[in-house]
Amino acid sequence: MKRLILIAAIAALASPVLAQNPGQIARVRGGASCPGCNLFQADLSGLEARGLNLSGARLRQADLSLSIMNRTRFSSTDLRDVEAYGGVFSSSNFNRADLTHASFVGTFLEGSSFSGATLTGTNFSGARLTRATGLTQRQLDTACGDATTALPPGLRIPAC
Repeated sequence: MKRLILIAAIAALASPVLAQNPGQIARVRGGASCPGCNLFQADLSGLEARGLNLSGARLRQADLSLSIMNRTRFSSTDLRDVEAYGGVFSSSNFNRADLTHASFVGTFLEGSSFSGATLTGTNFSGARLTRATGLTQRQLDTACGDATTALPPGLRIPAC
């Protein structure tokens, strides 16, 4: 009996950390900022919002496909395994964000900042980054793209 109670207590303590927060997701879907929120696996596809503050949020495995989120602050945000196909993120801040294995295929990222961002395995095929700032060759060497990936002058990206 004690063992069962211990297991239940451990599960209760661990669950909120891993689970998404539906209230916070609804808030963001409504266009509100939510820094530090748990938006794990959130469906934010097609969202049209400008100037959100999602700094430090957990957006791991979220769907941002076809979203328009210009001037959004994603600094220090967990964006691992995010699907952002066809999204528009002009002048957004991805500084120190973790974009490991994220898919930014066909995204518009002009004017966005990537200083200190982790781009390991990030797919930028067809993405527009010509006016992006803070990108280094070292970062891009860990990401991938294709012949249509538009980068700032002097930078290149390995093929996916």
